[in-house]
Amino acid sequence: MDRTLQTSKCTTVLWKKYQSGITPVIPDIKCKSPGEGDLMRGRNPVELAKVLASAGAPVISVVTESEHYGGSLELLQQIADAVPVPVLRKDFIKNKQQLQESADYGASGVLLISSIMDKETLHQLIDEALLLGLEPLVETHNEDEILAIKEAQVTFLGINNRNILQWELDDGNVKRTEKLARFVPPDALVLSESSILSSADVTRATSAGAHAVLVGTAILQAEDPVKMLNELSVPREQSLT
Repeated sequence: MDRTLQTSKCTTVLWKKYQSGITPVIPDIKCKSPGEGDLMRGRNPVELAKVLASAGAPVISVVTESEHYGGSLELLQQIADAVPVPVLRKDFIKNKQQLQESADYGASGVLLISSIMDKETLHQLIDEALLLGLEPLVETHNEDEILAIKEAQVTFLGINNRNILQWELDDGNVKRTEKLARFVPPDALVLSESSILSSADVTRATSAGAHAVLVGTAILQAEDPVKMLNELSVPREQSLT
């Protein structure tokens, strides 16, 4: 069997949600951010992840980078042990050791950022992730990065609406997804990341060709995170009108 099929833990549940007529929303659990500061505001991130999973989130994303986002591998493991859905590890992963850690600490998927490595390294890490049973989410920010991974048979491709090399402090918006989604290979699940603040942004992203969205700040800063999750999980029929 194709190894990509054996490791499609994240996209399997995302496609299922998508095909049910609802836009899948992945909550991004991060304790702080360079632009917004403290995002937990005294809440327990593990408990929040459990609440969001119970409310219907098909996948939970966990930022493990410590200096700028306040995450850790321990947090990844705690959330992976606490929720019944696949967990995606987000960090600046550049080597096989970090992939092994991701698997050891309970991740089902792992973020690989095109802009922080050369093409050869990216392709090697995609293969290594698959060998470890991890589904790689390959993050892109421009057309060249999308074209560079076309032959890698990626099942999960992200379009970051902001520039991670600027710590996502730039004024990004959903126009980035609208510009780039058409270049993604047809078999890949397209995830629009960052700058998703409302159901209108979700509609724009899905109308452009995204199948799912990843949302951190808007959910974490909401007075009622579950209510915000539900508001963003718009029916696909609505997103196509």
